[in-house]
Amino acid sequence: MAEVVVGRIVRPHGLRGEVVVEVRTDDPEVRFRPGAEYATRNGPMKAVTVRWHQGRPMVGFEGVPGRTEAEALRGVILSVEIDEDELEAEDDEFHDALLIGLAVVDREAGEIGTVSRIDHGAAYETLVVKRKGRLPALIPFVADMVDEVDLEAETIKVDLPPGLLELDLP
Repeated sequence: MAEVVVGRIVRPHGLRGEVVVEVRTDDPEVRFRPGAEYATRNGPMKAVTVRWHQGRPMVGFEGVPGRTEAEALRGVILSVEIDEDELEAEDDEFHDALLIGLAVVDREAGEIGTVSRIDHGAAYETLVVKRKGRLPALIPFVADMVDEVDLEAETIKVDLPPGLLELDLP
């Protein structure tokens, strides 16, 4: 079994405890449904209601009766347990759980660090790479920069444009 991130609570919606969820899964209709259970930093949470608005799920959770309680959930990451078989994807797709912990190696700079998380944006994913003694490197996970993901060798080989690693962004 592996734990994978399927969403992040963005903000409360309305007065009855519903929250807006940012989807981080390729199968949202399966992952967001009444009765679904999620692992979070606050412990397990169970969806009671799910409705869709502007392509995002509005979820009501057990034990979250109002807006005040929903506000406290802002930023909470929702994860689910899945079988290892489900982690296998297409050749050019990788689940976050497979990438976290891999070493990132640049053709010119050598080893950069290890992937600590993946940030999901509208256009592409970004590898957040933990580096010793420096702020994390933010590397777009795009074909122009990522040459190879070798799961057996536990490495991601990249070819980064000059100056990208010198950007120390918080």
